[in-house]
Amino acid sequence: MKIAVVGATGLVGQEMIKVLEESLIEINEFYAVASEKSVGKELIFNNKTYTIISLQKAVENKPNIALFSAGGTVSKQWVPKFAEVGTTVIDNSSAWRMEKNIPLIVPEVNASILNINDKIIANPNCSTIQLVVALAPLHKKYKIKRLVVSTYQSVTGTGVTAVQQMKDERKGINTKKVYPYQIDMNCFPHGGDFLDNGYTSEEMKLVHETRKIMDDYNIGITSTVVRIPVLGGHSEAVNIEFENEFDIDELKLLLNSSKGIILQDDISKNQYPMPLYCKGKDEVFVGRIRRDESQPKTLNLWVVADNLRKGAATNAVQIAQYLIENKLI
Repeated sequence: MKIAVVGATGLVGQEMIKVLEESLIEINEFYAVASEKSVGKELIFNNKTYTIISLQKAVENKPNIALFSAGGTVSKQWVPKFAEVGTTVIDNSSAWRMEKNIPLIVPEVNASILNINDKIIANPNCSTIQLVVALAPLHKKYKIKRLVVSTYQSVTGTGVTAVQQMKDERKGINTKKVYPYQIDMNCFPHGGDFLDNGYTSEEMKLVHETRKIMDDYNIGITSTVVRIPVLGGHSEAVNIEFENEFDIDELKLLLNSSKGIILQDDISKNQYPMPLYCKGKDEVFVGRIRRDESQPKTLNLWVVADNLRKGAATNAVQIAQYLIENKLI
């Protein structure tokens, strides 16, 4: 098994390497791939030192799997070149997610649609991944009619320069701004680029990707994305209107028994999900589960996950594991 990590020096790339080290995947050859400015530098994987190679060199090595986290522009240019030599690419950018014939995969939800001919597989947006993990069992049981999603997203979702901006601001250092405003001691309703409809690209990703992964384009979805000064992960307040009535205790049992979910919902002990305690974890944490008393068949819940782990790196590695275990490579 030959595996490449493209974008190996970035925040998500580094997390992919960490998750691969923790995984049960037996890797015979490993390739660390990055931009020309990083070629020749070294990094550690499984206690061995590897020299970073170029994208062209990686294509020539024909890895079985390439985990991509190098941005949409690089993905559009290079992913097809890997696919042409027989590599299965799992791409973390937004470049391929909404392409009709490209599967958009969260293993707990829809890995079963994958087949041996899928050479390009899209990894969803971080906030979408944790959302659909929590929603999928509920949709199957009660059928979701409408969603209202408000996200509280970590600066790590923007990258290492955003993290540095926050840390510098915290120290009172005048620094290069990745965001249009100070992020420390602040939050702002702006994730991605503003679109003609007044929503941002991050908000519309939640709408379109959720429908595609759940394979239900009739779900009404509206969202607001907010950036907050935390490192641990993304949080989401989710209001769900169902077609069918539900019992709260039965619903909690369903979530508690669903793969990839940890239920934290004991308000008598102030137990609920928080990014501080989700950092470094692979699961999606769900809590603050309560009926919406303003209308029937409607539920509120709070969903938190480490956006670099389950929201990116872990999900990609889980896809790779599924492909290997099911002999789709």
